[in-house]
Amino acid sequence: MAGLEQYHAKRDFRKTAEPAGKVPRHKKSEAGGIYVIQKHAATRLHYDFRLEHDGVLWSWAVTRGPSLDPHEKRLAVHVEDHPIDYASFEGTIPKGEYGGGSVIVWDDGKWIPEGDPAEGMKKGHINFELEGHKLHGRWHLVRLKPRPGEKRDNWLLIKSDDAAARPGEDILKDEPQSVRSGLTIEEVGEGKAAKGEKPNVWHSNKPAARKAKAGHAKRLEFIEPQLATLERNAPSGDDWLHEVKFDGYRMQAQIAGSDVRLLTRAGLDWTGKFDGPVTAALAGLKCRDAIIDGEVVVLADSGVSSFPLLQADLSARRTDRIIYYVFDLMWLDGKDLRREPLVERKQALAELLGDQPENSALRFSDHFSEPGKVILQHVCRMGLEGVVSKRADAPYRSGRGLTWIKSKCTLRQEFVIGGYLPSDKTGRGLRSLLVGYYEGGKLNYAGRVGTGFSGKVMAGLKKKLDGLEAKQSPFSAAVPKGKGLTWVKPELVGEVEFRSWTSDRIIRHASFQGLREDKPAEEVVQERPKQTDGRSEAKSGGDKAAPKASAGTAMTSIKLSHPDKLLWPDEKVSKQDLLDHYALVWPRIEQFVVNRPLSLVRAPDGIHGQRFFQKHASPGMSDKIARMKDPTDGEEILFIKDFDGLAALVQYGVVEVHIWGSTIDELEKPDQIIFDLDPDEGGDVSRVREAALAACARRRSTSISSSTSCRCRTWSRRPAARAITCWCR
Repeated sequence: MAGLEQYHAKRDFRKTAEPAGKVPRHKKSEAGGIYVIQKHAATRLHYDFRLEHDGVLWSWAVTRGPSLDPHEKRLAVHVEDHPIDYASFEGTIPKGEYGGGSVIVWDDGKWIPEGDPAEGMKKGHINFELEGHKLHGRWHLVRLKPRPGEKRDNWLLIKSDDAAARPGEDILKDEPQSVRSGLTIEEVGEGKAAKGEKPNVWHSNKPAARKAKAGHAKRLEFIEPQLATLERNAPSGDDWLHEVKFDGYRMQAQIAGSDVRLLTRAGLDWTGKFDGPVTAALAGLKCRDAIIDGEVVVLADSGVSSFPLLQADLSARRTDRIIYYVFDLMWLDGKDLRREPLVERKQALAELLGDQPENSALRFSDHFSEPGKVILQHVCRMGLEGVVSKRADAPYRSGRGLTWIKSKCTLRQEFVIGGYLPSDKTGRGLRSLLVGYYEGGKLNYAGRVGTGFSGKVMAGLKKKLDGLEAKQSPFSAAVPKGKGLTWVKPELVGEVEFRSWTSDRIIRHASFQGLREDKPAEEVVQERPKQTDGRSEAKSGGDKAAPKASAGTAMTSIKLSHPDKLLWPDEKVSKQDLLDHYALVWPRIEQFVVNRPLSLVRAPDGIHGQRFFQKHASPGMSDKIARMKDPTDGEEILFIKDFDGLAALVQYGVVEVHIWGSTIDELEKPDQIIFDLDPDEGGDVSRVREAALAACARRRSTSISSSTSCRCRTWSRRPAARAITCWCR
């Protein structure tokens, strides 16, 4: 039973201002609660670490204070429980009294235990998460085995190696002030708080207002960011605005007077990482205070944001190339703007930025009002990641919702790293990473990532992985083994770009982009695009997270047998590669291939094997390949209705699909003519373009109507194999 007997016995409350407190009759039933760290300049300077439990504060005296370095284990001596009221105590305990000396509230917030904290206290190992102003992420308290004759209850306070870890940084030195008053321990000892000085204030989740230090504005509350929902297509309509999707770190800028802070999407303070041109530009804005939403990026020579380059610059502590693109304004000059429509918030943001210099590190992320489909096509052609579409009239709502929609050009998401295969080549530390995602509390295996590692990034990643080595697999099911396979604790999150998902939910052609230190591993799930009616594209019933597709932009329920079989051995193109290609171009070819009679060329054993020409149905053909009676000879004509039909053709070994110029509804009335121009080997593609344009220009002199439009597409899989196809409708 928790009690305060020892606490009361050690203090004379007629002499000390410390609260007497008492254990409440009705204790909180839920685990966790408030936590506080009080810096205490007693006979010896130390930090008192306190966790709320069962109506009191469990307390440990941490002699050297907490460390953000997972390799630093700080001695924590378990002392008597303190009353809950003690969490707000700040001041000076008179000399001669127990613990005499000055005290400040160095940090506070809430703690979330893993499992039953009372059981953890009994066993001597408490795992928990902190959500404070200075300390975040997962932590451990571990009891030491007592030495003979030792009376103290010694523990170790250890930071978990997660996204909130900061090896090499000294937060005690960097941030010595109180989160309550903004004063240092020395200033409290000098009695400045009693003289009425207004100290600096840290942002707080508590409603009580805290006074600000003279010369500085009050620090603002952290606002949980609004997040976009992934959908296959960008929405259309006049009520949507479309912005380029950046490839960087989402960052919230808070300006309070001359004070500038940059916070991650989880609320971590990363100001020090980007201190330089970005913070200088923000400090130069003409406002009393502001909260701005945006993304920190580094641009490649092509002008496209590059996450790997951003990672490299952060590792090198380089800030001169970092740019902060801003796209929303939630707070300005004491006014909360979140209820205002997006268009008005963006207008206010543009006015706040004013005319920035051409090479400014602070830039406005403009938007486009054209149809979302058109914008997405342009963005993808430019090699960008995708589009974020936002309702123009919507307020700013924290969390994920449907007023912000993201649509991507390539598949890309975060994965948890659960193991790696070492390289057998000299100078290379990694051959591939084993990655996964969480579902129902279990880590599902999602495949291997074997490309995208640069030398310096690889060395740092290998070092971090070696520090997390584990004896058992963290994945929920068996994983294909490999030489030297090493398991690691599932704590690191990596950004991965890949071509497609297989039907077994394994990623293909994956490339590592960098670590995501701003996202906890436990939050990583499989990202699945939504259908236009808002439902997730997953199989109904059964495994709700299983995608229906093996490809990125078109979904199918067809499962390929022997997906790695090479149809084009020389080019190393497999059945799965062919299906992936069709999925990629499906939005463009759909209108030209559905509901049209087809003639097929099959090569079940690849193009070097036997080929079959086929235009009628045969036994064993998938019902996804539709049939109709040919009125001329009564034979069954083949056609497809959707992408499932095209996927079934791939499964059937079809390597060429030839379409009729008419639809199944009007077989005798062609509605399109196809000009297929195939140059000789080594032919100049510019001559082919000229021929294609000439063919289109002469359409009026043929039987094609003058209102007919022609569209040409250059195909260039290899330099020596180019062709141009034109459609006229």
